[in-house]
Amino acid sequence: MEVAQQDVLTALEEQEAIELSGSAALLEALIVEGVDTIFGYPGGAIMPIYDALYDYKEKLNHILVRHEQGGIHAGQGYARSSGKVGVVFATSGPGATNLVTGLADAQIDSTPLVCITGQVFAHLLGTDAFQETDVINITTPVTKWNFQVTDANEIPEAIAKAFYIARTGRPGPVLIDITKNAQIQKFQYKGYTPCNHIRSYRPKPIVRPQFIEQAAQLINEAKKPFVLWGQGVILGSAEKEFQAFIEKAGIPSAWTIMGVGAIPTDHPLNVGMLGMHGNYGPNVMTNECDVLIAIGMRFDDRVTGRLDKYAKQAKVIHLDIDPAEIDKNVQTTVAVWGDCKETLPLLTQLVEAKQHTEWLEKFNDFARRENEAVIDAELHPTEGEMTMGEVVDQLNKLTNGDAIIVTDVGQHQMVGCRYAKFNQTRSNVTSGGLGTMGFALPAAIGAKFGDQNRTVVAIIGDGGFQMTLQELGTIMQSGVDVKIMILNNRFLGMVRQWQELFNERRYSFVDIQSPDFVQVAKGYGIAGRCISEREDLQTALKEMLEHTGSYLLEVMVTKENNVFPMVPQGCSVSEIRLK
Repeated sequence: MEVAQQDVLTALEEQEAIELSGSAALLEALIVEGVDTIFGYPGGAIMPIYDALYDYKEKLNHILVRHEQGGIHAGQGYARSSGKVGVVFATSGPGATNLVTGLADAQIDSTPLVCITGQVFAHLLGTDAFQETDVINITTPVTKWNFQVTDANEIPEAIAKAFYIARTGRPGPVLIDITKNAQIQKFQYKGYTPCNHIRSYRPKPIVRPQFIEQAAQLINEAKKPFVLWGQGVILGSAEKEFQAFIEKAGIPSAWTIMGVGAIPTDHPLNVGMLGMHGNYGPNVMTNECDVLIAIGMRFDDRVTGRLDKYAKQAKVIHLDIDPAEIDKNVQTTVAVWGDCKETLPLLTQLVEAKQHTEWLEKFNDFARRENEAVIDAELHPTEGEMTMGEVVDQLNKLTNGDAIIVTDVGQHQMVGCRYAKFNQTRSNVTSGGLGTMGFALPAAIGAKFGDQNRTVVAIIGDGGFQMTLQELGTIMQSGVDVKIMILNNRFLGMVRQWQELFNERRYSFVDIQSPDFVQVAKGYGIAGRCISEREDLQTALKEMLEHTGSYLLEVMVTKENNVFPMVPQGCSVSEIRLK
């Protein structure tokens, strides 16, 4: 019989060590760390933890997912919308290996997670026991840190380190693998102390004032400065500091898809999205600026295009908390290490107040050209089938840019990121670096649990939805309120676009058939509707948003619409195509 939680608290208040199982000690640690929600799926090797969880149901809300990959994507969505660490449970063997895609996704997108996996008894390790997998070696490349616990006495310290490592510095996923004997074992529990220091781990580099001064001098001398910002601004909770910096310096600023929302979409210095399907001006002007200031972004290949033709004329200032990102892809003139919440105010103090009016107007000129060539036709078509862009545009008008938008991966992702309006931070949840199809539905579930006061809309393609649609069962059982919008073009759209443009329309296995999504949702007790006519769009969107509880809206959009602008692979950003 497990010691009741109240007995644990009473004993600890009296400074007494008590006998506790490893499983109960784990749950006590989660409570002290402020965990309120766990996403998981039970199994044999983690059964003692689930047995202990039975006595903690009042303190820890466990969401039973339908697949471990769904569980970890839900944990990611929770972390991204709440700013807290997502927590995921899985059993050994296939349960643990089903987490690997989500771990890789969280690692490259810097999402803080603590994943707890069960493992076979310690004496069976290495014997190929039933559902035994070497999860530590499997997950080492896709975690910030991992550790295997074989003795219950190790659990409090291991969990404390896990949360500290996951949330500090450049965040990331941590996995703790606990053998079954350690879960069952009783030990003298002396309480839980959160970790705030590890001797061999320095989450924040030391800020060097001389580099702040050098960066400020370059900015003050610049005639055509340009800021590129990424998710580091959001992860550092430095949105206000960032806005103060660009407003004082008067610098046009563009975002990566992971950084969108740090300042409102309609801020006058927000000139749009970078990268392969980004806005025309930010891409072209990257190769015309004289000083390029990168803040909390990693110069991903989808942002830079050909590196040998990327911003060669510019002096580059790179602000980042992770020294490994400095000079990794783009050579910097001045590297400013540190948390941007600390470094940006120091830089702001030293930069001169300016307005680069003529330089900013060039971005506006490019925006007008893009609007005439691409955006107006995408958002306001007058005939033919509906476009993805007009659906997102109509959604904007109803949500006023205040919803959390969760996108899957594909054409709809690029359209959603390009055209959705974001007035608040932590509003865009997407799979950026790994590009994981099937991400959106479970991530939207997690995002809603992470911030239950905001509307969560999942924008998903017909292909990606079929990868994790079983998580409709999670919605059914948990009662979570998620609005699901499937943009159905009856193709694997992004692959089809490439095959059209670069493979002479040799459409090889991209024509995908789908079930009746509305009927599938109905089977899970979720209301829904499918529309194909433009005149039904606004009414259907209102119905979805106003419906009490989750709702699925399928919108049939044109089959062969392409996402432009586009930087073809192997080209420089200045070779971006409008058509």
